[in-house]
Amino acid sequence: MAVIEQIIAGNWKMNLTLTQGQGFIDTLLTRLKGKELSRKLLLAPNFTLLSALAQRCAGSGIGLVAQNCAFQAAGAFTGETSVAMLKDVGAEYVLVGHSERRQIFGERDDLLRQKVNAVVSGGLIPIFCVGESLDQRQGGEAFDVVISQLRCGLAELPDSQLIVAYEPVWAIGTGRTATPEDARSMHLHIREFLVSQFSWGERVPILYGGSAKPENAAELLAQPEVNGLLVGGASLNPESFLQIAMA
Repeated sequence: MAVIEQIIAGNWKMNLTLTQGQGFIDTLLTRLKGKELSRKLLLAPNFTLLSALAQRCAGSGIGLVAQNCAFQAAGAFTGETSVAMLKDVGAEYVLVGHSERRQIFGERDDLLRQKVNAVVSGGLIPIFCVGESLDQRQGGEAFDVVISQLRCGLAELPDSQLIVAYEPVWAIGTGRTATPEDARSMHLHIREFLVSQFSWGERVPILYGGSAKPENAAELLAQPEVNGLLVGGASLNPESFLQIAMA
């Protein structure tokens, strides 16, 4: 079994201004001084913060993630941001297929496959997000939905670095709670799929992204095949983010 470094990734979504983001990084780096952290830390700020935060994070080991990208390399696509542009300002990873992109903006599997390929071709690492809705889970379709998303989104993926993030959409901001057993079960299915499809499938980190917070982080991270967490609201505060990272 491959040894996989655990990853704690904070997704700021459409939150924090440049000043607030810089303050977050300054506080986090101060708190990290003298601490030995065995987990990799990633942050996904808004596009407008990437360049400035890359300068502050230089040499710290904290990686920067873009929240989205265009599948086109360049051209007349007003409002879009290419992978080359993201790499140029310091991003190392790109979120692809986040539940909000799928649900709110209607991004489908064929488009997401093109984005994954664009990220890899551009020299960055995709964090490919998958997850089922409440109706799909209650209908007994959870495993089939997630595996279908993986199969379609990663259909043309070459031998490449990859991170997968499982988001139980029904447990995000709904008041419903996904249990550590829910995470364990789905992550095992995801691992089986990755190993069946790729010779390097056992090395892919699988993150859990269902309302992770300081109170449940340790229990989630103790589950088999949970190789880290994709943190939403709790990543907006450097203190709570660090608590999760050190859980």
